[in-house]
Amino acid sequence: MFFYIFFSFYHPFMFLVALSFAYFAKALSGSYMKSTITQLERRFDIPSYLIGVIDGSFEIGNLLVIAFVSYFGAKLHRPKIIGVGCVLMSIGTFIIALPHFITGRYEFETSVRRGENSTQNQAPCPVGSPADLTQKSHCFSGCEGESNLSMWIYVLLGNVLRGIGETPVQPLGISYIDDFATEENAALYVGCVQTISVVGPVFGYLLGSLCAKIYVDIGFVSMDSITITPADARWVGAWWLGYLIAGVITLLSAIPFWFLPRSLLKDPEKSTAEEKRKETPLLKNNYPEEDSSFIEMAKEFLPTLRTLLGHQVYLIYLCVTIIQLNSLIGMVTYKPKYIEQHFRQSASKANFLMGVINIPAVALGIFSGGLLMKKMKLNIMEAAKFAFGTSLIGYFLSLIFFAMSCDNAKVAGVTVSYNSMETISYDKHSVFTGCNSDCFCSASDWDPICGDNGITYVSPCLAGCTSSAGSGKNTVFSNCSCIGAAGNFTASTGQCHHTDDCDRMFPYFLALSVITSFIISLGGTPGYMILIRCIKPELKSLALGFHALATRTLAGIPAPIYFGAIIDTTCLKWGQKRCGGIGACRIYNTTAYRVAYLGLTLSLRTISFIICIPGFILLSHQLKKEERNGIHGALANRGAELEALRKDDFVISNLDHSQQTSDNIIDRETQL
Repeated sequence: MFFYIFFSFYHPFMFLVALSFAYFAKALSGSYMKSTITQLERRFDIPSYLIGVIDGSFEIGNLLVIAFVSYFGAKLHRPKIIGVGCVLMSIGTFIIALPHFITGRYEFETSVRRGENSTQNQAPCPVGSPADLTQKSHCFSGCEGESNLSMWIYVLLGNVLRGIGETPVQPLGISYIDDFATEENAALYVGCVQTISVVGPVFGYLLGSLCAKIYVDIGFVSMDSITITPADARWVGAWWLGYLIAGVITLLSAIPFWFLPRSLLKDPEKSTAEEKRKETPLLKNNYPEEDSSFIEMAKEFLPTLRTLLGHQVYLIYLCVTIIQLNSLIGMVTYKPKYIEQHFRQSASKANFLMGVINIPAVALGIFSGGLLMKKMKLNIMEAAKFAFGTSLIGYFLSLIFFAMSCDNAKVAGVTVSYNSMETISYDKHSVFTGCNSDCFCSASDWDPICGDNGITYVSPCLAGCTSSAGSGKNTVFSNCSCIGAAGNFTASTGQCHHTDDCDRMFPYFLALSVITSFIISLGGTPGYMILIRCIKPELKSLALGFHALATRTLAGIPAPIYFGAIIDTTCLKWGQKRCGGIGACRIYNTTAYRVAYLGLTLSLRTISFIICIPGFILLSHQLKKEERNGIHGALANRGAELEALRKDDFVISNLDHSQQTSDNIIDRETQL
């Protein structure tokens, strides 16, 4: 009852607050999904392209229902439909976290004893074939009852349901605001909503940073037995915890929409303007009557869609945004991973930096763009030029990222050879050399140790270590024949961290990333308002929905997949699943990764700039045509008014003549 009284004021601001909270909730869960990419890869032992399929499944959910929700939802109770969508998003988020509770504990490959007090461990360097038989029998016994292989399916299905639930929020919410706000206020309101939608990822990435520090099975295993750190390529954080938190927040965001009315009280300026329009009979059929039957609305769908797709400016705008969103989605999806792999930062730190540095710059840029559009009162053409200019400046600044590079990590047999330490391409046979020829080692294992010589070795066995002491993270390997000429050097657990070159370069990378993100996002709101203003009012809701449908189908779904597939080609050392098959990548070629990731991002944006040229020409022709039609319409209306005045004068003169005639007749009768 309290909510109904509170929202019964019927002012757009009330709906704006509710919609902003929904945008915040969906943005938080969406960004948290992207922050857990590396965690999901390692937990389910899947490559990047498969993670792209999971990430793109959200857009598949949108694709299933968005066209119908956008068209039919605009004619129904829009706030309640948005509320139902928020509930579905919440359920989908809970399903994503489900695999953690129905599968076994996470087991990572290691030769280190976990949390034992013994000072002497088994020799890391086994000799002879019996060890091979033991290893194989252990693998096959571990395969019995193995259920983790398909657990990622639950994540995919939950993300599909999230996509279905998110469908009505944007098209119905934006069109609802634009229907009941003035033109100037609508731009500001949309800017506010989009700003909140960018603030959501700040908390999403911060939540991802916090959960990445916590071990995946926290509370179920003793942390003293964990021999890896968050910086290790085998570390998996508590990815499931953030989904539970995001699901609760999304469920709360659904509550206000159940108390909002079907229609809001319009802003006074817009009410006055629409009252004037109603005086003109040409606009009386712009919006269908509320009591239109479902069958009648269905019959109107295809002709309306045909009219929309025949709009040339709309089609050009659609092509440009699809290509730019391919670039943006691919870049944002794998940016935390790029920071991890290229600058050798932990997943927790990469997510933290995305949340507190990069995302706020985007939010400030989007809000500033909406404010500038309101203050400068930009028309469609001016808004298009503004959005194009900011995107072009950001494009040229992004070229500098190619010069910001770090050297590959020195891993014996992977990036450097055992003897000459020269850079080589990875070959699974190159990890074997004379110094470890007496050891029966597996080339597929990834259990890195750091030698005293500053070189990382794939495993203690491949380093030729014959003994070890200690337990857990404090284990020390000794008598390693591949470390030093005499073979009497030691090694510690984990990968060596050579960060001198990256420490100098990383702050510049962050600063440039903030600047480019702010400049590009300045054109976000003006660019979005072009979509709303370049089409007729009666096509607005369908145009927004079809735009979301096309961008999700042709950008949101494929971009993470082919970006991930291209990134996979730069992998130097693949992990192996317990029962065979390729798992998650352990180490990448940083140079190839940088060229592939940045090159693909900027190539797509180059194509979009080329398509903008005919777009500007068509938009200019449309505006000139509308201006001419406006002049002709004004003249026609003026002519109609003059004709009406002439008719009034004619009627008045006839009345006067009739009155005079009747008076004459009365006079004549009086005289008689």
